[in-house]
Amino acid sequence: MTQTATILIKTPKLKFYDKGFITKFDNYTKVEILSAGTSVLSLQIYEDRICQDTFECQSLESFNREFLDKDYDKQFLRELFEQEDKEIIHRDKKNKILIKIKKD
Repeated sequence: MTQTATILIKTPKLKFYDKGFITKFDNYTKVEILSAGTSVLSLQIYEDRICQDTFECQSLESFNREFLDKDYDKQFLRELFEQEDKEIIHRDKKNKILIKIKKD
Protein backbone atom coordinates (compact mmCIF):
# COMPACT_ATOMS: atom_id res chain seq x y z
CA MET A 1 0.00 0.00 0.00
CA THR A 2 1.39 3.39 -1.00
CA GLN A 3 0.31 6.59 0.71
CA THR A 4 1.19 10.08 -0.54
CA ALA A 5 2.20 12.56 2.13
CA THR A 6 3.91 15.84 2.84
CA ILE A 7 6.97 14.94 4.90
CA LEU A 8 9.21 17.18 6.98
CA ILE A 9 12.36 15.71 8.50
CA LYS A 10 14.50 18.25 10.31
CA THR A 11 17.43 17.09 12.42
CA PRO A 12 20.93 18.53 12.85
CA LYS A 13 22.07 16.28 9.95
CA LEU A 14 18.92 15.81 7.82
CA LYS A 15 16.73 18.53 6.33
CA PHE A 16 13.95 17.50 3.96
CA TYR A 17 10.51 18.98 3.37
CA ASP A 18 8.43 18.04 0.36
CA LYS A 19 5.87 15.66 -1.08
CA GLY A 20 6.63 11.99 -0.83
CA PHE A 21 5.43 8.43 -0.60
CA ILE A 22 5.22 5.94 2.23
CA THR A 23 4.97 2.36 0.98
CA LYS A 24 4.50 -0.62 3.27
CA PHE A 25 5.84 -3.94 2.05
CA ASP A 26 5.77 -7.27 3.90
CA ASN A 27 9.31 -6.96 5.23
CA TYR A 28 10.08 -3.24 5.07
CA THR A 29 8.69 0.28 4.79
CA LYS A 30 9.93 2.63 2.08
CA VAL A 31 9.88 6.39 2.59
CA GLU A 32 10.64 8.54 -0.43
CA ILE A 33 10.71 12.34 -0.58
CA LEU A 34 10.56 14.10 -3.95
CA SER A 35 11.52 17.64 -4.90
CA ALA A 36 10.51 18.91 -8.35
CA GLY A 37 9.74 15.30 -9.30
CA THR A 38 13.21 14.02 -8.36
CA SER A 39 13.84 11.69 -5.42
CA VAL A 40 15.90 13.55 -2.81
CA LEU A 41 15.60 10.96 -0.04
CA SER A 42 14.78 7.28 -0.21
CA LEU A 43 14.82 5.13 2.93
CA GLN A 44 14.09 1.43 3.13
CA ILE A 45 13.42 0.67 6.80
CA TYR A 46 13.74 -3.03 7.67
CA GLU A 47 13.36 -4.83 11.01
CA ASP A 48 17.13 -4.77 11.60
CA ARG A 49 18.61 -2.15 9.24
CA ILE A 50 17.93 1.00 7.27
CA CYS A 51 19.12 1.60 3.71
CA GLN A 52 19.43 4.90 1.91
CA ASP A 53 20.19 5.56 -1.75
CA THR A 54 23.15 7.74 -0.80
CA PHE A 55 24.97 5.19 1.35
CA GLU A 56 25.02 1.50 2.19
CA CYS A 57 22.69 -0.10 4.70
CA GLN A 58 23.41 0.43 8.37
CA SER A 59 21.96 -0.90 11.60
CA LEU A 60 18.99 0.93 13.05
CA GLU A 61 21.02 1.83 16.14
CA SER A 62 23.81 3.25 13.99
CA PHE A 63 21.35 5.32 11.92
CA ASN A 64 19.65 6.68 15.04
CA ARG A 65 23.03 7.54 16.61
CA GLU A 66 24.13 9.36 13.45
CA PHE A 67 20.92 11.15 12.42
CA LEU A 68 18.60 11.24 15.48
CA ASP A 69 19.92 10.38 18.95
CA LYS A 70 21.42 7.25 20.49
CA ASP A 71 18.54 7.05 23.00
CA TYR A 72 15.89 6.52 20.30
CA ASP A 73 14.34 3.06 20.12
CA LYS A 74 15.72 1.19 17.12
CA GLN A 75 12.20 0.74 15.64
CA PHE A 76 11.33 4.44 16.11
CA LEU A 77 11.38 5.52 12.44
CA ARG A 78 9.58 2.46 11.13
CA GLU A 79 6.86 2.74 13.77
CA LEU A 80 6.52 6.48 13.11
CA PHE A 81 6.03 6.04 9.35
CA GLU A 82 3.72 3.03 9.77
CA GLN A 83 1.23 4.89 11.98
CA GLU A 84 -2.23 5.11 10.46
CA ASP A 85 -2.89 8.67 11.67
CA LYS A 86 -3.48 11.31 9.01
CA GLU A 87 -1.13 13.76 10.70
CA ILE A 88 1.89 12.75 12.77
CA ILE A 89 4.16 15.19 14.58
CA HIS A 90 7.27 14.18 16.51
CA ARG A 91 8.96 17.11 18.23
CA ASP A 92 12.16 16.59 20.27
CA LYS A 93 13.44 20.00 21.36
CA LYS A 94 16.36 18.56 23.34
CA ASN A 95 17.87 16.92 20.23
CA LYS A 96 16.53 19.53 17.75
CA ILE A 97 14.45 16.97 15.87
CA LEU A 98 11.15 17.68 14.14
CA ILE A 99 9.39 15.10 11.99
CA LYS A 100 5.97 15.89 10.51
CA ILE A 101 3.98 13.60 8.27
CA LYS A 102 0.72 14.81 6.74
CA LYS A 103 -0.94 12.09 4.68
CA ASP A 104 -3.13 13.05 1.74
